[in-house]
Amino acid sequence: MTMHTPVRRALLSVSDKTGLVDFAKFLESRGVDILSTGGTAKAMRDAGVAVTDVSDFTGFPEMLDGRVKTLHPKVHGGILGIRGNADHESAMSEHGIAPIDLVVVNLYPFEETVAKGADFDTCIENIDIGGPGMIRAAAKNHAAVTVVVDPEDYDAVKEAMEANDGDTTPDLRKRLAATAYARTGAYDAAISGWFARQVGDELPRRFALGGLRKQTLRYGENPHQQAAFYTTGEARPGVATAEQVQGKELSYNNLNDTDAAFELAAEFDEPAVAIIKHANPCGVAVGGSIVEAYKRALACDPVSAFGGIVAINRPIDKAAAEEITKIFTEVVIAPDADEEARAVFAAKKNLRLLLTGGMPDPAEEGLTLKTLSGGFLVQSRDSGRVTESALKVATQRQPDDREMRDMLIAFRICKHVKSNAIIYVKDGATVGIGAGQMSRVDSARIAAAKAKDAAEAAGAEQPATVGSVVASDAFFPFADGLLAAAEAGATAVIQPGGSMRDDEVVKAADEKGLAMVMTGMRHFRH
Repeated sequence: MTMHTPVRRALLSVSDKTGLVDFAKFLESRGVDILSTGGTAKAMRDAGVAVTDVSDFTGFPEMLDGRVKTLHPKVHGGILGIRGNADHESAMSEHGIAPIDLVVVNLYPFEETVAKGADFDTCIENIDIGGPGMIRAAAKNHAAVTVVVDPEDYDAVKEAMEANDGDTTPDLRKRLAATAYARTGAYDAAISGWFARQVGDELPRRFALGGLRKQTLRYGENPHQQAAFYTTGEARPGVATAEQVQGKELSYNNLNDTDAAFELAAEFDEPAVAIIKHANPCGVAVGGSIVEAYKRALACDPVSAFGGIVAINRPIDKAAAEEITKIFTEVVIAPDADEEARAVFAAKKNLRLLLTGGMPDPAEEGLTLKTLSGGFLVQSRDSGRVTESALKVATQRQPDDREMRDMLIAFRICKHVKSNAIIYVKDGATVGIGAGQMSRVDSARIAAAKAKDAAEAAGAEQPATVGSVVASDAFFPFADGLLAAAEAGATAVIQPGGSMRDDEVVKAADEKGLAMVMTGMRHFRH
């Protein structure tokens, strides 16, 4: 049996004091007795709110540098006691345990402490113990107790109490209980992930994942799918941490494509632009300026670039903004943009402009996840890079300096193209991209065909693949893929090697006069 009565006693202990004073004043106006601790109590007292210290309520002082203050039967008994249960109420009366009807707790800022790069001991001290205990207890007893872990839920509690003579509703208490368990679950996930990293166990026996909903999306990949965007607290510059300067809300596909674009642009030290469509690049280039890089990236496939995502690894100036806005673009993401560039973008109301304040480090370690039915796959981020010194020349002809530079650029791009991937690059710009084909030779032919289309559209005498280099994300299983690249005009090839038919492929390259290098590293992306 559960008895519904007005909220008479509340315990408030928060690290995030947003809206605290206004909420406390509301509770006081409803005649609610307020219990609190430490800085929370001080903030309310400074605002003129009457507060009882938890230590006075329990008759037991805070101790061990504040580690023990709410871990007491009078607190947990007051939260967990079942209202209307004769045995519970008798025990509570015998031991002087007063019921606590509302628990407002948010936790020590562990995630923020880790994100700031704090040392091990500081992170440990920011692991909350009493807070999760109270939250979980209140959520368990949600039949009678209201639990609030986010300041954004204060208004819902106020409205319910005003509409129900000081009580909250069962539906609200149940919803807030679900929110509470999600919060403690995410908190423990953050701690367990951090702790696993401290002991060098990136893939622990139990893998916990938590996130904070940043945005409820209109739909997922398709209109019949529900979707939301969650952040993990990772400080890596990108779509999760960016400031959206203008434009309507990002969609599921926008977010996915923008992340792919920005991670690709980050691969390069010189000014670089990546244009993405459906999570694959349709043009990538480096140049002496952003304008130059953008024009050369666009030239690779101007048809596909329409309505695409543009990622830039430099602050945007007016000239670059004017060039980008000549065609319809869904999203532009960059570390920054000057005032003149922002004014140019502002004239395009449908364009979303995201500024991140920095670039992600492509060599930084991290984890990526992919869901499966009944589970998920976890792997380390593909931070692999090849350098010229690590390459093995497999052919009779050595690549020249231009070919070597373009091959290294092409192989970096390969990492961000769906397999099977074939990339043609010439003078620091993609000139043909074949992505996601079941056959590697088909990827080579599609890339060459798109280069021909681009040449015809530009009025060029021949496709830019003539005199280019070609990269393959994995080995050529047969010589046919390499021969297709040679037919397109490529003069040098970079590929992982490791096929049973490497000798056959090398022989074909020698017969065509191609230079070919082996990386020993592949870049599958599915």
